[in-house]
Amino acid sequence: MKASDVRKGQVVIHEGTPYRVLDYQHRTPGNLRAFVQVRMRNLLNGNLLDTRFSSTEDIETARLDTKELQVLYREGGDVHVMDQQTYEQYTLDAETVGDAGPWMEPEMVFQVEFLDGRPISIQLPSVVELAVVETTPVMKTATKTASTKPAKLSNGVTVQVPEFITEGERIRVDPRSGAYLERAK
Repeated sequence: MKASDVRKGQVVIHEGTPYRVLDYQHRTPGNLRAFVQVRMRNLLNGNLLDTRFSSTEDIETARLDTKELQVLYREGGDVHVMDQQTYEQYTLDAETVGDAGPWMEPEMVFQVEFLDGRPISIQLPSVVELAVVETTPVMKTATKTASTKPAKLSNGVTVQVPEFITEGERIRVDPRSGAYLERAK
């Protein structure tokens, strides 16, 4: 693929190392040749790299396999998962899981991108339904547009919820941002 075709989110191989493209700009300065300025994250160690490519330079793209996995159980920082098609089981370590760890409840289905048999990225579902286990009491003046208060969820994560939410209620949360969405129906 030509450097001018690179897009945000793609995984490319640069100097033998896989990188995910975070940002790119195609520049054509005055009387100089066009180039592509790219910001990438190293998928092996997490370091950032800013580099330039000539717009006609060839860049190797990585072949990724996407699998739909189901959480079996969590043990310490590790998450044990199963491929829903082949029933093959994997263990995702705490480094691979990262910030998604607390949201990974048993039986949750999510997508994982693999590069050469190694998981490199996790995509959680857009909505998770959880119970509120601890929060301050409801205020009689609370309305739907009032201020927020902290609430501890059944998975141990604390999120901001509207004042009218009580302990024991089930709510819907976006696990990617940790934002309250609505009461569960």
